[in-house]
Amino acid sequence: MRELRPRAARIAVLVDPKWPLTERFVSQLRAAALAVGQQLEVLDVSTGREIETAFTTLIQRGTGALHVGIGAFMTSQRERIVALAARHGIPAIYTWREAVADGGLMSYAPSITDAYRQAGIYAGRILKGEKPGDLPVMLPTKFEFAINVKTAKALGLEVPDKLLALADEVIE
Repeated sequence: MRELRPRAARIAVLVDPKWPLTERFVSQLRAAALAVGQQLEVLDVSTGREIETAFTTLIQRGTGALHVGIGAFMTSQRERIVALAARHGIPAIYTWREAVADGGLMSYAPSITDAYRQAGIYAGRILKGEKPGDLPVMLPTKFEFAINVKTAKALGLEVPDKLLALADEVIE
């Protein structure tokens, strides 16, 4: 996002405070923002109405970009959030590639294909007799970056060649 909006002084993050991993997610984002001197504004949402209010708030506060958080509620509201970001002209990065296919600007997320492959390996190990409780917890190791060039143009953003080269998927 910093490559596309280098002058954005304030970045908002939209999160569901009820999701168990939100606190850790926000903590990691705060550390990353601090490391690069970026202001981060956390907006808690757990209803559709709160999402609408959050967008009004971030527009009023002059937020330059949006990072959309994790969790089941956020995923269920993907289309609404993508539409609101487009309507308000807010560049947003998502934690699901599907948001980019729906018209969102960009995503950086674990590879679902790789996650399914890992699940298959675990299923095979269990079928061969290993106890599920003895298997280590696996975290994603493969991440994918997707960018929607059409959305970038609609937002008046020029996508640097460097970002396009880094992208695993470019949607025209």
